[in-house]
Amino acid sequence: MQSPGATHSRSIYRLGAGIVILALLVGCSQGSWRTASRQPAGIAPDPASTPEPVVQVYGAPAWGWRGWFAIHTWIATKARNAPRYTVYEVVGWRQRAGLPVLRIEQDHPDRYWFGERPQLLLERRGAAAGELVEAIDVAARSYPWAHEYRVWPGPNSNTFPAWIGQQVPELGLELPLKAIGQGWVD
Repeated sequence: MQSPGATHSRSIYRLGAGIVILALLVGCSQGSWRTASRQPAGIAPDPASTPEPVVQVYGAPAWGWRGWFAIHTWIATKARNAPRYTVYEVVGWRQRAGLPVLRIEQDHPDRYWFGERPQLLLERRGAAAGELVEAIDVAARSYPWAHEYRVWPGPNSNTFPAWIGQQVPELGLELPLKAIGQGWVD
């Protein structure tokens, strides 16, 4: 015959295991990435009413279960009086499509990352930002892994902003620990 304490311990263990399984199922069922929001989050200043140069670095939880421990990061810039932002980021799926993984395009700087709201990690404005805009563009266009992507250990989407931070130290970029792959360039 088992003691009441042993039965209680097994019940708690089963409850804990059930909670973990439920959390995994919920965390992995965010729906389809194809239908996930890519709308602007309204964080970036409107270029029509912001003549000054702007540099922003964003991060958002990675897609699906990876978002529990990793983020995707990107850089957005706007030159003085520019009507749009330029977004610089590395996107792994582009490699499978035969495209460079480095994406440099005029775009909304603060788009949701496939359903995940971005967080502003760094912002620079004004004259100093104007110098950074050009330096970031030059560095990005010489990124040595523009056609390579590996989730682990890199180069990946976080390797790119970390590399830009090394090439443009006056940016003062320090990525959070969840930017897995940032250390690949060290």
